Parts: sequence; structure tokens; C-alpha cells
Amino acid sequence: MTSEQNKTFDLSASFKAYDVRGIVGESITAEIVEAVGAAFVDVLGLEGQTVLVGGDMRPSSPEFSQAFANGAATRGANVQLLDLISTDELYYACGALNAAGATFTASHNPAEYNGIKMAKAGAQPISSESGLKEIQALAEQYLNSGIIPAAGSRGAISVRDVLKDYSEYLRHLVDLSGSGPLKIVVDAGNGMAGLTTPAVLGDKLLPALPFDIVPLYFELDGSFPNHPANPLEPENLRDLQAAVIKHGADIGLAFDGDADRCFVIDEKGEPVSPSAITGMVARREIARAQAAGEQTPVIIHNLLTSKAVPELVAKDGGRAVRTRVGHSFIKAVMAEEGAVFGGEHSAHFYFRDFWNADTGMLAAMHVLAALGEQNGPLSELGRQYEPYVSSGEINSEIEDKAGAVERVRVDFENEDIEIDHMDGSTFTAKDGSWWFNLRPSNTEPFLRLNAEAKDQPTMEKIRDRVLALVRA
Repeated sequence: MTSEQNKTFDLSASFKAYDVRGIVGESITAEIVEAVGAAFVDVLGLEGQTVLVGGDMRPSSPEFSQAFANGAATRGANVQLLDLISTDELYYACGALNAAGATFTASHNPAEYNGIKMAKAGAQPISSESGLKEIQALAEQYLNSGIIPAAGSRGAISVRDVLKDYSEYLRHLVDLSGSGPLKIVVDAGNGMAGLTTPAVLGDKLLPALPFDIVPLYFELDGSFPNHPANPLEPENLRDLQAAVIKHGADIGLAFDGDADRCFVIDEKGEPVSPSAITGMVARREIARAQAAGEQTPVIIHNLLTSKAVPELVAKDGGRAVRTRVGHSFIKAVMAEEGAVFGGEHSAHFYFRDFWNADTGMLAAMHVLAALGEQNGPLSELGRQYEPYVSSGEINSEIEDKAGAVERVRVDFENEDIEIDHMDGSTFTAKDGSWWFNLRPSNTEPFLRLNAEAKDQPTMEKIRDRVLALVRA
């Protein structure tokens, strides 16, 4: 076997902890994808069953969807091609149709990338702990020796459109028809929200809502000609912030490339933190669950979310459960706890009514409902949910990450604090005035700092002290 073949058939470069992601034509090709489709069917035992396959607006997604479908059909699954979909549309389809599926997307990664997000029936996530490693190993085997047709008949491939059903389902979860009129600027970043926003919030497929939507970069274009579809980076929000001011809008929404995350901008052009959005949606979901007879609804939040979230949850009669960062952990705890809602600092929002999966659009709808049913501006509404001051995530490039954390621990050891190691190291002042977390990146030489305090001077003092120790 040549080194070139070795390179082609070792998929460890593109198989990550939660999904597949690689550079098109190098670590992800149609041949590789076809083998993954076949392995997907075998590992999950899907011969004779339905498999759903869709993709985002990246140029390679249609070819990859077809290749995956061919591999799956060769191993005896009946494939329904969903065509252009957002990632949360896949979760909807896997949940509503109770079928396993895959979508081709590289989320917010640059244009040269594509990837695969996979889910079991009922939108249960697939990760390296729950089948992804086995799919990789079998796909490598098929690439080396060829895909063997299933003993039974080859599966059929058909086409199915789920956009209208998805839109109706979301509207059924949050009734926006009685909202006050709102002017909304939406930055789709040339990603899938350019398709889903007019369907869910506009009048393209369903009756009009009392919204005036100002579209920004709705043209589906996987080359991302305007800015990267990653709203986590502040520079990618600038066009939206300017447009909100220019149009005198009530709110701005920014989605990432596959539209599973949503960021919110207030009428002044200022970001509303994902922690504040978590608190806002949690309050609504607790009230709704209580109205349905649930005594103490559970809300999940990761450990980097503002401490305002568990405080608000307790005040509203819910129970807050703190988790590690990462969607596979959140989804597992959502299922274990029967949680009604979960939020992360990275703007992933999870809903029990959405099969415990994350959906940026449903979170946006809750915010629109909260804003539309009261008279004040979003800046005032958001302030209720942001009583503390956060540093945001600050990365330091450090080779000896453990040594840097130990320097911090030694410096703080005589202070009245608690330290826990759920995910990295979280230092919390016992008087409640501040906390900070140091997390090493698993894939890069970065140590990530997140700090929060009761006021700006305290936050800056803690932030600067920790960074000086880390970078010493």
C-alpha cells in the first residue's frame, strides 16, 4: 500500500469527538463519505430502516449528501434526502420521524471545510463515546477493501422536504402571533438561517407574524463572501450592530453557518450575553412547565455561564444543574434529569421539547416573545438578566498549562475561596464577589480564562491578577 493510500484511508484527521470535520478534497472526499454512509448503517443497525441525509450551503454538500446516501443504500437502508437544511432541522427530522440521520456542515469553519454531524433516531447525539469511533474504523475498512452490498436488497433513495413541518413545529412551541410589532435585523452570514428565517419568522411558508425583518446576507453562499459565519468573534457582529442602529431596529439576531447557534444584539447595538439569554429563556420555560403541573423544573447550565442563571432559576422555583462545557455532556444530563431547558456560554441552547437538542431559532423565538410581550427596550430587559460583569473568554498560549494553573492556586491559597475541578479549575470567593475558571484546551496550547465579578473594578482586578500569574 502506498503512503498516499495510507493517508486517504486513515480518517483520524477528520473524525473529532462529536462530529467529522475536514478540508474538502483532502481529509474529506466523496469516496470517504460513501464509506462513512455504509458504516453508519452497519454500526447503528439500520438495514431496512430510514436514514435522513441533508446538508448546508457549502459547494461540496450536495455531492457529499449523495455519496453518503449511496453508501447507506448499498448497506440496505432507505435514504430520504432532505436537501438544504440547518443542523437543527436535522435534529427536528430525526426527532419527529424517529429516524437516524446525518447532515453535511462544518458549522462556522472557513469555506474550504466540510463535515458531518450525525444523530440516532430521536435526535440522540453520536459522539466518540456512542458510535463515532466504530463508524470511523468500519469506514476505513470499507475504503481499504470495498463496500460489500447488503445481503438483502439495496435501499431506495427518495427526496423529502421538512422545512415547512420544522417551521410549524417551532411556531407551535412559541406562539408569536400575539406579539407586539418588532423590527428585527437578522444576519444569516450567508449560512442556513437565510433559508430558515423567512420560513419560521417570515411569511414564506406560514402566515405573517407582526415582524418587520431586515435581512442581512441571506444569500446561501458557502464561500462566506461578507464575513465568517462565526458570531462568537466580535468582528463578525459589526455589520449587524451597524444595521440595528441604522434601521432603528428593536433587536438583532446573528446565526452561525449551520444556524444551530444564535447571538442577540439589543436596540443600542450592544450584545446581550448568552448567559442573559439563558436566564431569559429559562424563566419562560420554568413558568410553562409549572403551568403544566411540573413542580420543580430542571434547568441545565454549563460552569462558564453567569452565576445569575442558577440564582434566577432558584428564585423562580426551578432547580439548576451545573455541567461541564460541551453539547454531548449537556444532552446527556438533559436526558438524565428530564430538564426542560439548557444553555451554554457559547450560545448553544437545548430544549426538552426539541428532543434535548440545540436550536438557535427556538431560542431566538423565546427572546422575541419575551421582548414582544412587554413595552421596554431589549437593553432594559437584558439588564435584568446580567447583574454581574464578565471578562469573556481570554486565551493565553502556554505550553505548561498545568504549571500555570498551579501558580494561580499557590497565589490564592491563603484566601477564603473554594476550588473545584469539574472542568478545568474553578476558583470561587466564598463571599460571592467573584469566580474564575481556567480550562486547558484539548487541541491547542491554550489556557482559557473566564472570570465574573459583582462589578467592573473587581472583575478587572481578578482578571489581571490571574493573567499575570498565567503568563509569568
